[in-house]
Amino acid sequence: MNRRELLKMIALTTGTAMIGGKSLFAFSDAGQSDHPFSSRDVERLDELAETILPRTDTPGAKDAGVGEFMALFVSDCYTPSEREVFYFGLAQLEARSRAAYERDFIALSGEQRLELITELDREAMAHAQQQARREQPTPAEELTAETQTAQNQTAETQSSQEHADSEEALPHYFTMMKQLTLFGFFTSEVGATEVLRYEAVPGRYEGCAPYNGEPAWAT
Repeated sequence: MNRRELLKMIALTTGTAMIGGKSLFAFSDAGQSDHPFSSRDVERLDELAETILPRTDTPGAKDAGVGEFMALFVSDCYTPSEREVFYFGLAQLEARSRAAYERDFIALSGEQRLELITELDREAMAHAQQQARREQPTPAEELTAETQTAQNQTAETQSSQEHADSEEALPHYFTMMKQLTLFGFFTSEVGATEVLRYEAVPGRYEGCAPYNGEPAWAT
């Protein structure tokens, strides 16, 4: 599984394209974050990621250090507005945990954590579906867009519309967390070598090879 295939899988799993994914293919200067993640934040992200990808007979998200990866990716690859959504999500994770169980997320049992993130996942998917419907114009809107000329739009109107569109396009915070969990794990050493199949230098091309149910390739 190469990186492009992984991004496609993440988009299918979460209902939206990889947030911050453009920075993986070309130089992108989103600016450094002035809101560093604390060790407590990283621990909380590790526990969240482990709930999504728990250790079984193969390594889990904590084994791959996904919490630290999330903090680094958000700080270096997210735009300021995307970071704000993620920071808000961390606060909401704690608020929702206390509201439902009267305890911090880290103090929850495995079953309680799973219940909470299952609810958040449903909300995130509904949010992504709502955004997808909003981005699909009606026939009347398409006709209006086709007949509208550039002369009828001022630079100020265009700028304000672009700003509104960008605000509407912001994802649900759990979508970000789930995407980074998947991306961080499957691009880590343990994810690539102990869950996927890894070959540092792939061998010769075999156009027709038998498939025996093995995991996907990491390379």
